Formats: sequence, C-alpha cells, structure tokens
Amino acid sequence: MAVATGGTTGAAGTAARRRALCLVLVLLAVQVGWLARPAYACGCGAVVHGPDTTVAVHHETSVVQWDGGTERIAMSLTVDGTAPDAAWIMPVPHRATVRLGDPELPDELGEITAPAVELRHHFWPRGGEWPFEADFGGSVSAAPPPADPSVGVVGRERLGPFDVARLTAADPGALRGWLTAHGFHLPPALAEALRPYVAQRWEYVAVRLAPADHGTPLTGTLDPLVLSFASDRLVYPMRLSRLATTPQALSLYLLAPHRMAPRSAIGGAPARVVYAGRIRPQDVVRDFAGPAPVFLTALDQDFPQPHRISGDHEFRRTAADTPYRRVRQVDTLLTVGGIPLWIPTAGAALLLLMAATAALTAGRRRRGPAVPTVRPPMPPG
Repeated sequence: MAVATGGTTGAAGTAARRRALCLVLVLLAVQVGWLARPAYACGCGAVVHGPDTTVAVHHETSVVQWDGGTERIAMSLTVDGTAPDAAWIMPVPHRATVRLGDPELPDELGEITAPAVELRHHFWPRGGEWPFEADFGGSVSAAPPPADPSVGVVGRERLGPFDVARLTAADPGALRGWLTAHGFHLPPALAEALRPYVAQRWEYVAVRLAPADHGTPLTGTLDPLVLSFASDRLVYPMRLSRLATTPQALSLYLLAPHRMAPRSAIGGAPARVVYAGRIRPQDVVRDFAGPAPVFLTALDQDFPQPHRISGDHEFRRTAADTPYRRVRQVDTLLTVGGIPLWIPTAGAALLLLMAATAALTAGRRRRGPAVPTVRPPMPPG
C-alpha cells in the first residue's frame, strides 16, 4: 500500500513539473513575441526598421531656431533596441536641407539653462557632516530609385553615418513602398497617420542610420542632424509619435525673437518651463543660431500615453518676455580656511570657560579659608 501511494505521488509530481515547464515555455514565448514587435517611438517623427527587431527612443532633445521665416531643427535621439540599423521619417511643411549637427550643442544649452546655485550656510553640523559621519573629509558628491513615380526624391546625401533622402509623396502607400524597397517596413498604421501631412502637401526627410560595426545594435545618443526649411510659424512635428508603444520624454530648446509657449499640450502633460531669458550666443550656439541676441525658452514635456497625441506642436509668442531661471539651494557648513567654523568657536569657548574656572579657583586660594565671626555673649540684664 505504501509503495502504491509513493508511485501515485511520483506521477503527480511529474505531471506538475510538466505543467510548470509548459507554463514557463508559454510565458517565454509571449515575452519573445513582445520583444519582436516593432517599438515605434520618436517625438519628431516615426522610427522604422527591419522585421523582428526593436528600436525604442527613450528621450529626444531638439534645438529649434526660428526667425519668423526660416526654421532650423537640430534633433538628437537616445535609442535602445535590437535593430542593427534603423531609419526615421520627419515630416516638414516645406522643402528642407539637411546637414550634420554639432553633438555639443545640447550640452552647451544645458549648461546655459542649468539652475542657478544659491548657497546657504549653517553654523552647526548636520547629518552627514562631521562628527555625524565617519569620514571628516567626505566629498560632496545608396539605394536604387523608387519604382513608384508618385514618390519624388528631392535629394540624397551621405552625412557621416546617415543616409538622408528628402522625399515627396502623393500618398502614404507610395511612401511605404519606397521604404520597403529600401529594406524597411512601414506599418499600415503609420502610413495612415501620414495622411494629414499628405493632405497639407508636406514633404519628408527619411534618415537611415547604421553603426560603423555592422550588426551591432543601435544604442545610446545619436549624432544630431540639422534640418532647415521655410516656415512662417514655429512648428514641431509630433503627430506620428502617437504610435509610440512606450512613454515619451521631450526636451526642446527654442531660440526665437521672443519667449515662446506651446498653444496646447497636444495630449501630453503640461510643458514645463525650465529656462527663459535673452542670451548672446557663444561658441557652438553661435554657430547654430548666429551672433545676434536671441530669446531662449527651454521646455520639458512628458507623454505618458502617446496614443493621445492629437497633432503637431505649434508655438506662439507669450504676452511678455519674462525671464525665468530655476534656483537650486545648496546648504553648506560655514568654514574658515577649510575648517568648520564651529570647531575653533567651540574650542575658544571651552578655553575661555577653563580659564575662567582656573581664575576663580586661584582667587579663592589666595584669600585663604574664611574665618567665622563669633559674637560675644550678652551681659545679664
């Protein structure tokens, strides 16, 4: 009887292990299938790539300069994925020219717009400062032409690692066919999303990128590209990124004659102003925007639900060119010559107390012991 019970238990355990293994295999298949789905994400346009690969844009930083008639966009993407090459499409309202940008441009603007540091000193040490920490000196820390004649190739250039094609398209299907012929698969949903731009007779900049080491996945921050085109309004294309499968983060540096603000949030969180002020361009910013003073408006915006993006960003002049800069308050211990001031102060106070105590003791010793006063007895009355 005991043997029969043991055999039943072993069979049940084997079946349980098989069910668990099947569950693991199913979950693994679901995970692999999820990874194989294209991840389209780009604040300015749409990323396309080969099948069974992924490209996710985690952050986009763009510098936009507008003088009232011409717009210039320096676009830099931070990407991650499994695709060895990829391309993205940027709709533009008028014919564009494209060139390589300086990768130091966003860094230089980041330094200009960094919060001002306001130092606040405190006398007595706090947590993390000696003697409340162990360490006294702790530091602070080229392809064939399209078969479909309804797609026009305005220009084709090789710019560093980028293969840039400036295109016109009579309909989204023709544009999809051109991209497919060049090794990229434009999903039907994205082709449908292009229809508003086709109706407005916009043009397109298709950019293909492959790393120097063939087969290496695209990761990190890509070199910026600069697109220039005529525009009587400051606009930033965003409509296509409603197809993104992950939340989007957008940082914009707007260089214009006046302070600018978006007309609406276009389905994202309200844009946050991180800097506003008139600057005189220097160094890399001067090379991009010219030497004349210009008003810099820096904005950050999050799109937690990209499918709610309703259109393109359009910016307007604010009622006043009110400057703004963030302030970061830093509390520091008051020091003299690198030594916390409370240490010599407390030491001096201790020495004074010891000196006063010693002086009081010495004075008592010089005077000797006190002699008690004895009154004579009163005579009998």
